[in-house]
Amino acid sequence: MKAHFRALALVTMTIVLAESVLAAGPATPSVLHAVDYGARLDSTDHVALWWCDATRKVSRTRPVPEAKDDAVRLEAARNDFEAVQVVIRPERALSGLKCSVSDLTGPDAARIASDQIQILRVGYVKVTAPTDKVGQAGEWPDPLPPLDRPLDVPAGVNQPLWILVHVPKTAAPGDYSGRLQLTADGWSAQVPLKLHVWNFTLPDAPRTASAFGLSARNIFRYHNVQREEDKRAVFAKYMKSFADHRISPYDPTPLDPIEYKFVPEADPPRAEVKFDRFDAAMQRAIDEWHITSFKLHIPGMGWGTFHSRSEGELVGHKAGTPKYEAMFASAIQQVEAHLRERGWLDKAYVYWFDEPEPRDYDFVKAGMARIRKYAPGICRMLTEEPIEPLFDFVDLWCPVSPAFNLEQARARQAAGEQLWWYICTGPKEPYCTLFIDHPATDLRVWLWQTWQRNISGILIWESIYWTSDTAFPDSLQNPYEDPMSYVTGYSTPRGEKKPWGNGDGRFLYPPESAAAGSKEPNLEPPVSSIRWEMLREGIEDLDYLYILADRIKTARADEELAKQARALLEVPAEITAGMTEYTYDARPIYARRQAVAQMIEKLGGGQ
Repeated sequence: MKAHFRALALVTMTIVLAESVLAAGPATPSVLHAVDYGARLDSTDHVALWWCDATRKVSRTRPVPEAKDDAVRLEAARNDFEAVQVVIRPERALSGLKCSVSDLTGPDAARIASDQIQILRVGYVKVTAPTDKVGQAGEWPDPLPPLDRPLDVPAGVNQPLWILVHVPKTAAPGDYSGRLQLTADGWSAQVPLKLHVWNFTLPDAPRTASAFGLSARNIFRYHNVQREEDKRAVFAKYMKSFADHRISPYDPTPLDPIEYKFVPEADPPRAEVKFDRFDAAMQRAIDEWHITSFKLHIPGMGWGTFHSRSEGELVGHKAGTPKYEAMFASAIQQVEAHLRERGWLDKAYVYWFDEPEPRDYDFVKAGMARIRKYAPGICRMLTEEPIEPLFDFVDLWCPVSPAFNLEQARARQAAGEQLWWYICTGPKEPYCTLFIDHPATDLRVWLWQTWQRNISGILIWESIYWTSDTAFPDSLQNPYEDPMSYVTGYSTPRGEKKPWGNGDGRFLYPPESAAAGSKEPNLEPPVSSIRWEMLREGIEDLDYLYILADRIKTARADEELAKQARALLEVPAEITAGMTEYTYDARPIYARRQAVAQMIEKLGGGQ
C-alpha cells in the first residue's frame, strides 16, 4: 500500500465524504452516543452530576448514567498528568457556573497543592460533513479552554468539566483526597476527588520520540504579534504545551536558526556557519522543553513531495556543480561536527522530501547519497515505507500507519535503521486516526500499537493547521466554528474548499480571543483539545511500559514474578488485536495500565 493519502485525497475526498454520509447510516453508537460508562454522583436540586474517565467523548444529550459512585477517582504516577471529566446536567438553565478545587491531602499529611490541578471546559464543535463512516454530523467535544470565567449551562444538556491533575515528582505515594466546589446562581455542590499515586516517577523526556509540525507563521498570524519579544513570549507558551504533552515539534528554534553564509568566490568555495543564537535556543529546548528530536535544515538540499519537487541550489549554483558541492560539503560538515560536539547529533534528522513516488526515487537517492558522502553521522529521514530501491539511502523510515510492514521493519532495524510512523488525512476508518469525529481511544491506542510493533517514534505533519491559504485566501478560518481541515496547495484552485477531514493537523486551538485572528497583539496561551490530551495519555502509557521493561532487567525477582511482568509487556487483544481491531472502550486501557503500575511497584518502582 502506498503512503500518499494526501494525493488521493485531492481527487477523491469530496466524493468519499459525500458518499460516506449517505451510505454509512447512523454512526456506531459507541463513538459519540455510548451510554455504557460513567457514574452518577450525589445530585442536588435540579442539577444532575456524573463523572467519567478522560478517554470518552461525551455527547450533549446522553442521559445520566444509572451506575452510582461517591467520588471522582484517578490513578497516576509521579510526574504524570491524569484527567477525569465531571459532567453537569441541569434540568433548567444554570447561570454563572464556577468550579474550584481544594488541595489534595495524602498519607502522613502529604499534600498536592491545588495549583497543580487545572479546570478546563469541554467545548464542542459542529461537524456538518463527517470525515468517514465512523463520523456523524452533530456537536463533537474537542477544544478544552480554561474555565476562567463564569459559564452558563443550558437546560437538558451535558457540560463536562475537564479536571487535570499533575502529580509532582516529590509526591508521596498513596491515597489522596480533596473536593471540587461547584457554584452557580442559586446552586452549589461539592464533589469528592480521590487520587492514588503510584510509587514511581515518569521521566521529563518521554521514551517515545515524536516530530509534530508547529507553524510559527500561524501562531504569529492568529496572535497578531509583530515585535520579536512578543513572538518569543507566545511561542514559548506553545512550547510549554508541547513539553507538558511530551511531544516535540519539528523546529523548536524558529526564531534562532543556524545561520549560513555561502562564499562561492573563495578558494575553495566554502560556507560560514554561525551557531550562537541556535545553541542558546536549542539548549533551552532540551533542558526546559525536553525535546526528543528536531528537524535539521540544510540549505541547498532542494525539496520535494509526490506532487512536485525542486532541485538543490546554493547562491545560484546548481546541485552537482563544483562550487555547489564545495559549499554544501563545507556547510553540512560544520553542522555535523558542531552537533556531535554539543551532544545533539542523535536528536537531529534531515527531512527534505515527503512521500516520494517511484518516479522520485532516483532524485531522493541522489540527495540522500550527498548527505551520506559529506556528513554520514546526520540522520536521513524519509516518510516512506522501507522499499528496496531506497535501501541503504535512509536511516529513519517513517511510513503512514497502514503501509507499515512488520517483516520489512524488522529487517531494516536489524540493519541498524530506525522506524517511526505517521498518520494524517489518511488513514481513515477502520484504522486509528486523528479526527475529531472518531473515538477518543484512537490516538491513545495508536501509541499502544506503536509499542506493539517496536516502533520508536511518531510523526504528524502539523498541530495547528487552523486555516487553509487555498480555501480561505482572504481571511483566517475559525477552527471553533468550522472543524474541517481543507487542502492547501497541490494545484488546488484559489478559494476551493477540498476537505482533508475534521481536525486533520489541528490538535491545539488558538485562544478563543483569537479564534479567527486577534485584532490586537495577543499573548494568551493555546487551547488544548481532547485529542492532544489523548496523545499525551498514550505516550505516558508507553513510559509505564518502558519503566516496567527496565525494572524487569534490573530487579531481583523470582522467576514466576518475572514471567508475570514480561507478560504485561505484551499488548492485550482487548486493547488492540490488529491495525483495524481495537477498542473504542477505555476500560481495557485503564485496567492494563493499573496492572503495569502495580507490577512496577512489586519490582521496586520507587527506587
